[in-house]
Amino acid sequence: MAAHKTQIAIVGGGPGGYVAAFRAADLGLEVSLVDLDENPGGVCLYRGCIPSKALLHVAKLLNEAKQASEWGVTFGEPVIDLDKLRAFKDSVVAKMTGGLGQLSKARKVTYIRGRARFTGPHSLKIDLHGGGEQDLDFEHAVLATGSRPVMLPAFDIGSERIMDSTTALELRDVPPRLLVVGGGIIGLELGQVYAALGSEVSVVEMLDGLIPPADRDLVRVLSKRLEAQFDGIHLNTKVTAVIESGDALDVTWEPTAGGEGSTHTFDRILLSIGRRPNTEDLGLDATNVQLTEHGFVSVDPQRRTAEPSIFAIGDIIGSALAHTASHEGMVAAEVLAGQRSVFEPNAIPSVVYTDPEIAWCGLTEKEAEGRDIEVARFPWAASGRATTMGRSDGLTKLIVDPQTERILGVGIAGPGAGELISEGVLAVEMAALVQDVALSIHPHPSLSETLMEAAEAFHGLSPHITAPRRK
Repeated sequence: MAAHKTQIAIVGGGPGGYVAAFRAADLGLEVSLVDLDENPGGVCLYRGCIPSKALLHVAKLLNEAKQASEWGVTFGEPVIDLDKLRAFKDSVVAKMTGGLGQLSKARKVTYIRGRARFTGPHSLKIDLHGGGEQDLDFEHAVLATGSRPVMLPAFDIGSERIMDSTTALELRDVPPRLLVVGGGIIGLELGQVYAALGSEVSVVEMLDGLIPPADRDLVRVLSKRLEAQFDGIHLNTKVTAVIESGDALDVTWEPTAGGEGSTHTFDRILLSIGRRPNTEDLGLDATNVQLTEHGFVSVDPQRRTAEPSIFAIGDIIGSALAHTASHEGMVAAEVLAGQRSVFEPNAIPSVVYTDPEIAWCGLTEKEAEGRDIEVARFPWAASGRATTMGRSDGLTKLIVDPQTERILGVGIAGPGAGELISEGVLAVEMAALVQDVALSIHPHPSLSETLMEAAEAFHGLSPHITAPRRK
């Protein structure tokens, strides 16, 4: 059977792959998109970003209903219909992925449902969903196969009571006692979901703080709230053994610095300690694509691999954010269309969609250690809008070059931080000065004006806090 042919083959239909496919099609290229799912969407839409945010929205609603009693409005104990909640989450996924399927057809992208492997620098063999094979020859390919959760040997005991992020989103039940292993973004987000639904949640983290990449002052805002919501947060702690005992799990942990361990019983465990790139069983040995020592694909700023015909984007090159992968997909497609394009952002936003949210972009204080910077902070205790919401524990800060007064980074902790950070991204990308933000009139009362007030605080001119005036 003769092989099918296409100009561009995209392997992987997540936010990197489908954006690359759509952009390439918009630029007049013939595109084939290969993925195992029924429609484009990838982990983000099917098993990650989108379903988790649907559940986090419900969790926030439950928490706000509980907090409302402090304002004189008391609701009865909520009755949770788990089947209906699961159906809501699934309907969100179906709507989003179905829409992408329609967009794919509208752009005349050939969608092939199956698993692809390289048989050479210009050819793929695809195991089709439902049986059979298809050969596909291409001029160029974009590899966007994403990542999967890491499983540690101590937890690999064949128990259905041990969940990863994918199975946790299935929401099979609400366990009375849930242990989250890993104090990173995914673990804390899903931990808050289960806590709001009624689980007693405990967290074990090997390091000395939650969400290691974020600055500590931002994390403290979240940590204080989690301490009230969770049954326990155990830092500098490692799990040494897990034993399934009847309808429960006996978990032994001990301090990372050494010392006596202790055993605790849980109904389920959520293992959330990171993800690894899906680079195995792709036939990369039939190409010149090179991997790093950690298993990521090596690329140049245009996202071209060591094999000139193959590009790579997203999780498999270490860009573990959907929006990063999407922009890399655009760059790869534009390069393939003969345009001058390169991936060189100054500010990629990171967002923790807990409640409160944490968001940052550009330079962090941690990354700036040893560098001459100044930090301008505006506490939300001085924000009228935050006070009206009963959420005055937040913080907005700017990382500033004291010589040029250029904004190098922005950090925000509080409700809606993920929406507010976009102004920070724009400021860093445009090399805005503190005065540019301070002189941009923001609406009052709003949370967005905390950015303006942080800029005013840099010069000691904020009307709502006292800060030393710069010379």
